[in-house]
Amino acid sequence: MGNRLPKIFTGSRICIICEGDEEYEYLEKLISLDVWSKEYCFQLENAGGNGNIPARYQDKYQNGAFDLVLVFCDTDRKPYEQYVDIKRRIDEFHGVENAADKIMIYGNPCTMQIIIEHFGDVRLCSNNKKKNAPVIYDLTRIEGYKGRKEQRRELFSQITKENYQEMRERIKQIPWDDTVEGSTNFGRFLDYFSSDDRRWMQMINEVLDETN
Repeated sequence: MGNRLPKIFTGSRICIICEGDEEYEYLEKLISLDVWSKEYCFQLENAGGNGNIPARYQDKYQNGAFDLVLVFCDTDRKPYEQYVDIKRRIDEFHGVENAADKIMIYGNPCTMQIIIEHFGDVRLCSNNKKKNAPVIYDLTRIEGYKGRKEQRRELFSQITKENYQEMRERIKQIPWDDTVEGSTNFGRFLDYFSSDDRRWMQMINEVLDETN
């Protein structure tokens, strides 16, 4: 057989700071489907709550091991205080106005707004799991969804390459304004992740490196 050297990865390394288990496991599932370009190697980091996101982001950014660091979280309830605070702290860290808008993937009112698009064209008006449970049941047959570990496992087991493509088409119709309920900018990042052209990363990093 001979001693074959392992192929050296020459693409870009992207770290995504995930707010919690749901975001982490969802992205983990999408990565396992192998639907994104081979130009990127993704590492996920579970922040264990949105209050930990700014510190984790700064740590990974300053670490220098990644070509880009992104954040994946939800906006939570109006007036979105914690979400707005995360954005403010990221902007202050870079010393660049609207830096956070370049690197944050969000779902309003919650990440379930993105996940549910795999199964149907739905706009959620609340992050309340009790309110959303009947909608989730209608589309997935998971009873009383509360985000428990076994429920998340069942939910993500139903995500396939086929309904991934359906989700991509559906979220093209969803607003990108993070102050609008039932909105997400995930579609923009899915276009990026699917492209072999890495110039989008360069453009983001150029904005982050600006100084006022």
